[in-house]
Amino acid sequence: MVDNKLLPKLSQNLLETLGDEEYYDITIEVGKDPDVKIFRAHRVILNYRSSYLRRVLSTNKKKNDGILTHISLPNILPEIFQIILRYIYGGIIPLEEYDILNIVKILIAANELSLQELIPYLETFLLENKENWVEQNFDLIYQISYENDSFLELRRYCIDIISKKPNKLFNSPNFSSIQEELLIATIQNNNLQMSEIQIWEHMIKWGLAQHPELSSDLTSFSKDNFDILKNTLQQCIPYIKFHNLSSKEFLHNIFPYREILPKKLFMELLEFFLNSDYRPSEKFSSESVDSVFISNQHAEIISKWINKLEITDELPSSCEFKLLYRDSRDRSSELNCKFNKFREICKNQSHTITVIKAKDSNKILGGYNPIEWKFDDHYGNTKDSFIFSFSNNSIENYILSHVKDKEKAIYSGTYSVSIAFDFDLQLYSDASDQLRVSCEKSSYEKHIGEINDLYIEEFEVFQIV
Repeated sequence: MVDNKLLPKLSQNLLETLGDEEYYDITIEVGKDPDVKIFRAHRVILNYRSSYLRRVLSTNKKKNDGILTHISLPNILPEIFQIILRYIYGGIIPLEEYDILNIVKILIAANELSLQELIPYLETFLLENKENWVEQNFDLIYQISYENDSFLELRRYCIDIISKKPNKLFNSPNFSSIQEELLIATIQNNNLQMSEIQIWEHMIKWGLAQHPELSSDLTSFSKDNFDILKNTLQQCIPYIKFHNLSSKEFLHNIFPYREILPKKLFMELLEFFLNSDYRPSEKFSSESVDSVFISNQHAEIISKWINKLEITDELPSSCEFKLLYRDSRDRSSELNCKFNKFREICKNQSHTITVIKAKDSNKILGGYNPIEWKFDDHYGNTKDSFIFSFSNNSIENYILSHVKDKEKAIYSGTYSVSIAFDFDLQLYSDASDQLRVSCEKSSYEKHIGEINDLYIEEFEVFQIV
């Protein structure tokens, strides 16, 4: 029999220790001048309740010299930390008593302190009880959901809203101040219910807003003015689907901005819109890559690597990325069996690309396996595998690493470690059945990033056909 009637007394007693004048052994300085407050706490409780504080405390080893351990948390407001601290000690957080904006601040603080069990609880409360407020403050919530990889429920909610009501963002008074990565994420959304020319116009509007010194009259632009706008929008332009435009839209809306387009792209567009017999390659149309976090541009670069081409080379033939497995869609819900469905789907499949999005990282990680996944706890031998990483939501910031020890190129296990390009890229489940990823340089040419035991936000496996 499970009886929780005694837990309130335990919670009350633990909260009472916050007022302890004798046994506290740590002080915490919270906030920034002039809003700073010192809190007293107990190392052992913080150590077991917050993985972030455990890491901080591990660098401040307790000494037997009578001097208290002191740490600083400058990014959290004192009034928010007081609420968080009471939750850490007592396990309660009466959300109905707090202002909605403060709940959002609590959510951000919970993420910083790695209070992982609190994050979905707060997200659910906001979406189920304060949805009107969330929608009214959509641009704020959308921005927060992309700044923090742990806010998956809020991000899914925002993606759904932005698909159906894109003007929630584009017509917001704060649109010009959104971060570039958020604009790119929005442009990449293939379900956006907005014409391509409207997306282009909003992108231009955002780019001009980043430089108030630029005139709104394009006829007065100098070459330097165009160069400024080009540099500002260079990461966004590859995601515009120009071939969805009409010839009239190209002439009136794109041609005047030809100076900000890459020369090769502009010449291809001229040929497309002036030559009725010409059609661009369809190998990376918006339907080509069924992914929630890699784009057609990522897929094109990976395809060139598979074909052993330079980035500037043309692909001789199309490469289709056939989605075999997506973790959020296909994972088994059974305890200690989360990899079972993955093994079932991907066993004996060859020519696969695995892509991984880790939490608390700006990197996309991945690897190419030309041979079959066997899941037999043995290494697979191949000289053609490679691993890679993309950083900062950019197709230009990448690391490509080819295998150098072909006898340890691929490892596929039957239990915790299911996917591994030796130690250089490992995907595994920990003791609590949570998926993690790590990278340690071993059998591949280059280290693709400082990734140590991070939780997985999502991973996908594609077959190249």
